[in-house]
Amino acid sequence: MTSKFEYSRSEHDTPLEYDQYISQMREKEFPMLNGKTYLDHAGTTLYSKSLIDNFSADLIANLYGNPHSNSTPSVVSGRRVDNVRARTLRFFNADPDHFDLVFVANATAAIKVVTDAFRDHQNRTSEKFWYGYHRDAHTSLVGVREISKNLHRCFKSDSEVESWIENSCPTGDGRVGLFAYPGQSNMTGRRLPLSWCQRIHSDSKRKRVYTLLDAAALATTAQLDFSDPAASPDFTALSFYKIFGFPDLGALIVRKSSGSILRQRRYFGGGTVDMVIALDDTWHAKRESLHEALEDGTLPFHSIIALDIAMATHQQLFGSMGRISSHTAFLIRTLHAAAVEMRHPNGAPLLAVYNDTAAVYGNAATQGATLAFNVLRTNGSVIGYGEVERAADTQGVFVRSGGLCNPGGVATHLAFSAKEMRAAYAAGHRCSQPHEIMMGRPTGVVRASLGAMSTLQDVTRLIEFLREEFTGITSSAECASEGSVTEVEQKVIGLTVKVEEAVKSQVLSKAKRWTRKMGRLVGPRNTTVVV
Repeated sequence: MTSKFEYSRSEHDTPLEYDQYISQMREKEFPMLNGKTYLDHAGTTLYSKSLIDNFSADLIANLYGNPHSNSTPSVVSGRRVDNVRARTLRFFNADPDHFDLVFVANATAAIKVVTDAFRDHQNRTSEKFWYGYHRDAHTSLVGVREISKNLHRCFKSDSEVESWIENSCPTGDGRVGLFAYPGQSNMTGRRLPLSWCQRIHSDSKRKRVYTLLDAAALATTAQLDFSDPAASPDFTALSFYKIFGFPDLGALIVRKSSGSILRQRRYFGGGTVDMVIALDDTWHAKRESLHEALEDGTLPFHSIIALDIAMATHQQLFGSMGRISSHTAFLIRTLHAAAVEMRHPNGAPLLAVYNDTAAVYGNAATQGATLAFNVLRTNGSVIGYGEVERAADTQGVFVRSGGLCNPGGVATHLAFSAKEMRAAYAAGHRCSQPHEIMMGRPTGVVRASLGAMSTLQDVTRLIEFLREEFTGITSSAECASEGSVTEVEQKVIGLTVKVEEAVKSQVLSKAKRWTRKMGRLVGPRNTTVVV
């Protein structure tokens, strides 16, 4: 596994020195970024050329069979999977004596493994379980409430969680409980206290309360550290493509001392049992190892082999996760500082930035490498987030927009009540087909998220794009006040186009004053040409 680039300098390099290294390395290792600005690392980060080259070379050089067979190629696959599992635990400082790792498709699949186990425990024992989740939870965590038979609570703030913990985590009649929260909001990037898990574990009264951490967003640019089992979550869900870009694979990391409840899951697939009787009886015996009892069917062994190479290549190119964390903290601090200072010519802010009062940009303990915002017109009204994303896309700047599968974040930061959200749905608003502005407010945000291979140039490009495209944009009402809109065919700057014109006589005489904004040519008095 070789690459022209290898990060071997001091972890104490200055932010600018490390950024310069990333910029140089990126030209060779991430050629797909040439001329593009990718700012959706919270969705998936990007794979390096060396990762793909090394993975391809490995597959060509070796013969891998299905690990469930006993042939030599199959045994080789099985051993490789075991080695990668152990290496992955080491990557997270997780002692295999205290932790197990279950390979799954992604973080959502990991959450579903836990959900299925609690559902089946509930059905086996006739004991309802209690479920609590934080308002910043991704939809995949919110969905767990549907199997808790109405014994659930959404914590609306950190202080509510703190109060609940201080009161010994009541779940009602001492029943089994599951408390779930994200290590980082996938919407705003704010990071939640990892200390909650240890505090819940520390009191003997809370022995029946389990913790589930959604680390998908957090793990992208932060080191997950399981070196202290007592301080670690019982269950941790994550996606490797958010860390390495490839493979498309996830994991559930389980504290072995808490693994017994996962064995309550009733379904079993191929490879998870030592014996099954199909005729005249319904008896079966599950595998002894926790991961073997939960990994249904043939594992995606090629993807697991790719994960092995991904970890090695990632370390070679970027250094430690701590170095990545420092780099992205520097970048997001720079981006946030520039974003909040952007102004229209009349002095009005260009952006509305959404964050938590406790978050400090540049402090990796409280804020990840994500900026959530909306673009404002000169009068303070909001430009649709989808319109901003489409304009960015035409300029080679790739962000994400919408509700981001974070309903609690939408309700909190965009001030939508439950009644208003129901009304929005009744009016036709859907996550997949949104009405971007409803009741005078945006129904989502624009999200720019940074990753290991992001650079200051990416930050600069986003700021330049926002300034060039949206500075001075006025509201629809302001445009209408200047004259009625008609459509005529005109030739402007050598293009035959359909023109929306406020004052027809100005179109040609003022053509030299046209500029490009939001994927259109914008002329005097907001005459626009779609291009």
